[in-house]
Amino acid sequence: MAFIEELKRRNVLRIGLAYLAVSWLLIQVVETLFPIYELSDAAIKVVVTILAVGFVPVLVFAWAFELTPEGIKKDSEVDRDAPAALGAGKTLDRVIMIVLALALGFFAFDKFVLDPARDAEIIESVTQRVRTEALYESYGDKSIVVLPFVNMSPDPDQEYFADGISEELLNLLSRIQELRVISRTSAFSFKGKDVDIPTIAEKLKVDHVLEGSVRKSGNRIRITTQLIDARTDTHLWSATYDRTLDDVFVVQDEIAAEIVAQLRITLLGKSPETRKIDPEAYVLYLQARHLAWSGDSDDMIQAETLLKQVLALEPDYVPAMNELSVVYYRQGSSFDIRSREEGKRLSQEMNRRALGVDPDDAVATTFLAWELMEDRLDLAGAARLFEEAIASDPTDEDVIRSAGSFARMISRPDQAIALGEYAIARNPLCAVCFHQLSTAYRQSGRFEEAEANGKIARALGMRLDYSIAKTKLQQGRAEEALLVFEQMDGRNHQKLHAMAMALYSLGRQAEFEATFAELRERWGDEKPSFVAMVYAWAGDTDAAFAWLDRAIEKEAFAVIRVYASPFFRNLHADPRWDAILEKIGRSPEQLAAIEFNVMLPLSSADSN
Repeated sequence: MAFIEELKRRNVLRIGLAYLAVSWLLIQVVETLFPIYELSDAAIKVVVTILAVGFVPVLVFAWAFELTPEGIKKDSEVDRDAPAALGAGKTLDRVIMIVLALALGFFAFDKFVLDPARDAEIIESVTQRVRTEALYESYGDKSIVVLPFVNMSPDPDQEYFADGISEELLNLLSRIQELRVISRTSAFSFKGKDVDIPTIAEKLKVDHVLEGSVRKSGNRIRITTQLIDARTDTHLWSATYDRTLDDVFVVQDEIAAEIVAQLRITLLGKSPETRKIDPEAYVLYLQARHLAWSGDSDDMIQAETLLKQVLALEPDYVPAMNELSVVYYRQGSSFDIRSREEGKRLSQEMNRRALGVDPDDAVATTFLAWELMEDRLDLAGAARLFEEAIASDPTDEDVIRSAGSFARMISRPDQAIALGEYAIARNPLCAVCFHQLSTAYRQSGRFEEAEANGKIARALGMRLDYSIAKTKLQQGRAEEALLVFEQMDGRNHQKLHAMAMALYSLGRQAEFEATFAELRERWGDEKPSFVAMVYAWAGDTDAAFAWLDRAIEKEAFAVIRVYASPFFRNLHADPRWDAILEKIGRSPEQLAAIEFNVMLPLSSADSN
């Protein structure tokens, strides 16, 4: 008892209790703030360890020394009956009470304010993860990737034919609802690379791999295929087909049927079959599609010529119409082959021709949905068409990604996330898919997941520093964001408006005004929505609304795309914002009235 009394007399117990209270409060704050600044759990452990190690030295110090109005003194030199010594004990009591009150307040704030938000985010994150895992599990071992077939023809220029056969088989197998087929982008990413089958299967999360070769000489073709069980790296089946070009469609159907048999798939519907067209037209189509994807201006012109030849031989071949529609659009939007207006007009005319032949074609329906959005601002009509397109073909990569973009435009980030996760399940190495998923997460306010998916997209080849930096700007990390913006090439509207916002946030007023003036001078007429965004970010609401009015007249569809940007949040409390939303069909009531419910396959079907 005497020892305990001595501890009390020397204030050791008080100081120990105060140290524990302060340490507990510090640890809670660290656990909250460190993740925001991307510090790992290891950093939190270091802080906890330091505080734990420091506990004993603090107690030893409290035993040996005393804090007095004259400074720190040895305990033996302090008169315990003096008023100063008595006051020191009372001061420690007050400190303890204040710290405990702060700790209690932080505990209540964390429990009733932060915890629910964290729990909701965790639940949503787990839900998305479970949904993706459920998609994988729903197919069991019924998953496959079709690797690009090797060109064994004497003429190396026949490679387009080998690639085309591979993709045609991929598309054919994709129509089997019970089979998960990896999309072209991921499958063809391994072309020409020395990667073993188990590694490919692991990266793509598939159980089976189809590979082969194609040899074409005149009218004769030889197609060799082999189906591999990736789990054991053993061959399940192989076959060689020596046929004429006229039989190429029969061969594709036979391969698909054999895969169904080998994987013991119980079909819900009939086995898919390739559409038979004139063999010469088919070869021209494969060559045109190969050229259209090359991205070269001369190739785009040649692709147009070849596709017109295809349609001269097969006037009702919808895939050629869809491909030509894309070629026309890109000739006007990405190349200087024709004007943007002419490219769009020709593209839309070809799209209507395709729908006239097959009103249920998923790709053509998706093109029409985009036309309703861009030219007519008919969001309800576009939603209906996207539903029809996915119902018609829930496996087409372009249809899925387009529907995800539309979901973001109508402020349905949860649906956009679901569509994004589904797209990645079918195309695990799709950089654009991860980028779109990152954008959906950012729209929903889940910045950590947005940044994580953005980094994956960047690792897969997309230059997404700009997108990731915008997320940092939203998180208040303007200095980090500005470093990225400054390194962007050129002085386009995206770079200038992003730099201006970052400079404003950092309080670098002179640089902000100079950069913003350059944005207005160079891009104000063409991109007024970006000028409005900077004004909104800087809190000049009157100017922001004035420029938004100009943007609606100049770039109505652009306003629809950017209105949901968090950089406009400073305008949301102003009544004029509601009027803007009403004018572009984006008021909460208008968006809520849009019915958009897509069904994605999950075994039988899973509603989004």
